[in-house]
Amino acid sequence: MKQIFGKSQNGNLKEAVRGISRPQFLMLFSNGDQFETHVKELEELYPEVPSIGCIGMSYDTKVVEKGVGVVAFSDGVSVAANVLEEASVMPVKYIERLEKDVDRVKGSHNDTVCIDFCSGNDACVLTTIYSVLKRRDISLVGGTGDAGKVSANGKIYEDAVAYALIKNQNGRIKAYKENIYHQMENYRFIASQTDKAKYIIGALNGRPAKQVYQDILHVTEQEITTQTFQNPFGKLNGDDVCIVSIKEVDGNALACFRQVNDSDVLVLLELGDYRAIVNNTIHTIQQDFPRISAVFSVNCLFRYLLFTQNHYMQEYLSEMGRLGNHVGFVGYGEHYNNRFVNQSMTCVVFE
Repeated sequence: MKQIFGKSQNGNLKEAVRGISRPQFLMLFSNGDQFETHVKELEELYPEVPSIGCIGMSYDTKVVEKGVGVVAFSDGVSVAANVLEEASVMPVKYIERLEKDVDRVKGSHNDTVCIDFCSGNDACVLTTIYSVLKRRDISLVGGTGDAGKVSANGKIYEDAVAYALIKNQNGRIKAYKENIYHQMENYRFIASQTDKAKYIIGALNGRPAKQVYQDILHVTEQEITTQTFQNPFGKLNGDDVCIVSIKEVDGNALACFRQVNDSDVLVLLELGDYRAIVNNTIHTIQQDFPRISAVFSVNCLFRYLLFTQNHYMQEYLSEMGRLGNHVGFVGYGEHYNNRFVNQSMTCVVFE
């Protein structure tokens, strides 16, 4: 298969798609002001080509912050794109669409992936989607777009998840997740006084969550929302740790970017040697795939901010470019199979 990335820093869609001909699948990454226009224009330019899109930054060797980016797949993929609506209430109501699409592409573990863009309520949405995908052992990679809007096949939806099932007709597909954090000392907490709807942690081991975080890290209340770049929480999920970013202080509680429930076990994380971790990820992928057609990744907004502050973002994209054709977008939360994580990178590699 072949992956092409077209971009326009000033939001000119025709300029972005200049090198794209006969695509079999399209992904659109637009800005908040032009999203509706771009969705309509893309559908007019490539009618009946399966497509999904969202509002967010995209990248290849450079980041498109406010313009438009388009990813096109061609030469050997089978794709079904669709949407599950009512994401915040009952996405399972539309599950038959996904079941039919899985059958349509004849998806299987080694050669198929689901890429999704979500407007919110990610954990519930992922549980719903993965209930279908796990029967065929199909991996999922995706993320949350901005402004609560997504697109599928030329139409815009709110409170929905747009997805595409992609089958590589010429080789394997594999999904990866990268975590640049590790556990800090032996800090372990039992969460309580949580609010599922507002993603709030009220207390940790029976003490106010804000105070616990401040006492350990010696930061002011104002510094908490930036300290999460260095020290997010981690939610234990079997042998894996799902990163939980802090969004803001809410009285004596902490509001986060993903749900934490009463009695969840949390650990405190600290930033590792991200250059070494990125190199290890690249090496692992190269070992698994001697021949790579394309890599599509989702990087968290907080990773983008952290890398930018440390003057590493451009170097990071250059490093990932060693894999060959690497493109992606900056999300507000990352999806990996049935897991919704923060401050991570997920990607799918096509042989």
